[in-house]
Amino acid sequence: MIFKRKRETPVFEATVSELEGAVAARDVDRTSRAFAAVMNGVQSASDAERVVSGPRLAALLPAFPPIGPRPMLATAAGFCVERGADPVACAEPILGSVHQDLLDALEFARRWTATGAAEEELPEPDEKIIDDALLARIDGDVYEATRLALAWCSVDEWQPPALAVLCRSAEVRRRHAAAILPTCRDLAALERHDLKCLAYALAVLDDEPLVVLHRPTGTGYEVRIGGIGDNFQLHTLLAHVLVGGGYVPGTTPSAQSVRLATDPEPAQGRSQTIVTGAFELLAPDGRRIWNEGLPDDIPVVEGRRLLVLDEPTYQRSWNADRFFPHLPGTAELARVLTAEETRIWFARTSPGDGICQPS
Repeated sequence: MIFKRKRETPVFEATVSELEGAVAARDVDRTSRAFAAVMNGVQSASDAERVVSGPRLAALLPAFPPIGPRPMLATAAGFCVERGADPVACAEPILGSVHQDLLDALEFARRWTATGAAEEELPEPDEKIIDDALLARIDGDVYEATRLALAWCSVDEWQPPALAVLCRSAEVRRRHAAAILPTCRDLAALERHDLKCLAYALAVLDDEPLVVLHRPTGTGYEVRIGGIGDNFQLHTLLAHVLVGGGYVPGTTPSAQSVRLATDPEPAQGRSQTIVTGAFELLAPDGRRIWNEGLPDDIPVVEGRRLLVLDEPTYQRSWNADRFFPHLPGTAELARVLTAEETRIWFARTSPGDGICQPS
């Protein structure tokens, strides 16, 4: 009789199992050892192991000690997502932890401000600031104060795992982004953390209808956009759709610049491809919509985002690489508006800052 050898559990999966057991047993020393083994092993694990282990590592976050190295555990799970693990399966525990730490960082700032002089600045987010005096100042018991202080100091560390899941799944963005974005922006407004990448990823629009009015020709269009990281990318794709499609005059973006904006394959390094602007992007009230901003900056009017395109006031060019290398953008012409629809939409704009409605 021939006996089949029992299949051995891959080494990294066994390491993850040990961490799961240690966390479930609430054994601090065992958890510490298993966590170190996971962090050492994730880099050398096979992609097949990472695919299986990513959701398991993410699932440990809610039970992991709040004053422990939770961002590092999330980073390991995020790295697995980058190597093929399911972003949807990993997203809820990662983004739930991100949201909680953003809230805790805001609470730290509130308590710090409430107990100091009005002109006193918030501290830099560096764990070196955490001492007995700081913990006493922000009140609460030592454990809670430590948790809030660590949240203040570790916010930036949550961005890589958050981006790993946000930039790889429109479903993740639809489920989680809207709840987290206001908190992210509130903390960024305190100007102690660089949260631009996280805020931009949370603000990405997916399957979003956009009414576009081209003032020089008096024409209107409905364009559906998704996955666009900033308005440089939006500008490129609108020119591709409207100028390249022969609907409005202007310079058509190169095929390479369009590929860089839309290719499902991640961008590989930085290119030297340049795009020259075809339009001035304007809000319905005439304010400029900056290329450095986001499609989310475009105002909603009567249930639709409304963007006005005008002749550029000066020539501007930019590198065609997209803001998020792993996030391909889309812009598709849904339909050309009728003359009557276009007239009605133009009536909802104002002449501010040079906009005038076509006669």
